[in-house]
Amino acid sequence: MAWFLGLGITGVVLLALSLVFDGVLEGALDGVLDGWLSLPVLAGFTAMTGFGGAIALGATDAGPAVATGAGALAGLGTAWLTYRFGRALMRDRTAVTPNGSDLVGSAGKVVTAIPVDGFGEVLLQLAGQTAKFAARCAVPVARGTEVWVESAPTATSVVVRPVHR
Repeated sequence: MAWFLGLGITGVVLLALSLVFDGVLEGALDGVLDGWLSLPVLAGFTAMTGFGGAIALGATDAGPAVATGAGALAGLGTAWLTYRFGRALMRDRTAVTPNGSDLVGSAGKVVTAIPVDGFGEVLLQLAGQTAKFAARCAVPVARGTEVWVESAPTATSVVVRPVHR
């Protein structure tokens, strides 16, 4: 039973190493550990083979050969599930990340007055969230004034113009 438990613990350690050093071994071995031979799949197989063999040996009167077979079947099932779950995660795509050009043309309010020769602050909606940006303008703009964004020179600043209604 000690061999099976040692094999299971080794698999758990391999899994922890694959989480901590994500991609290091894959980069070092360049394509050798792709898909079925990835470190998480091998770790899952090793851990479940060991723990499954220990459970089969302890729960039944079967010998070590039968326990090894049962553990290997459990390990193969775990390896397959790990492989499929990893592929599903890799195929998952996120939405497009908003950037400064998405701000151009949007309206906002001045929260810190904008002087002619410096920066003020405006509140704008970006991807449904209110965000504060540093703002410049060709004319002085008082606090509370509605403004339009003309450009976004950096990720945290905008050039605005007041809206006259």
